[in-house]
Amino acid sequence: MAESSRMLTWSDPLETFERIRSLSGLEAMQALRDGRIPPPPIAVTMNFTVTEVEPGRVVFRCTPGREHYNPIGAVHGGLACTLLDTVVGCAAHTTLDAGRGYTSIELSVKYLRPIVAGAELTAVGVVTKPGRRVVFADGTVQDAEGRLVATASSSLLVL
Repeated sequence: MAESSRMLTWSDPLETFERIRSLSGLEAMQALRDGRIPPPPIAVTMNFTVTEVEPGRVVFRCTPGREHYNPIGAVHGGLACTLLDTVVGCAAHTTLDAGRGYTSIELSVKYLRPIVAGAELTAVGVVTKPGRRVVFADGTVQDAEGRLVATASSSLLVL
């Protein structure tokens, strides 16, 4: 059986946290998009890149590789779930003041079609209701042909 490997290099996320803690969520997401702060390790592992940021909305791109496959010949659903959790969380983050954080309370994902390696995905997260204690957001993932492959709704606790 042929083997493959992939080398990952990432920046210390605790150092990044120290750099962004004085920024609003919107400023932090813009800094990530613009390359002024390094991506978190999960983004490196899953091939996520933030491409658009505005208040209450973010867009990420992801090109899954064969390292994301499950044993039945498709990209593991966990990649889509993680991508959706990321975009809804980052969309929520854009609505928060400096020094505020968030964590997922719940995430409901619907898988609509299989994902294959090499096909670029576009994920969009949108805040549907901002809040001081809880933020509600929805996310979608589309394939390169614009077909919806997964959706999510989430509630996030503001910390």
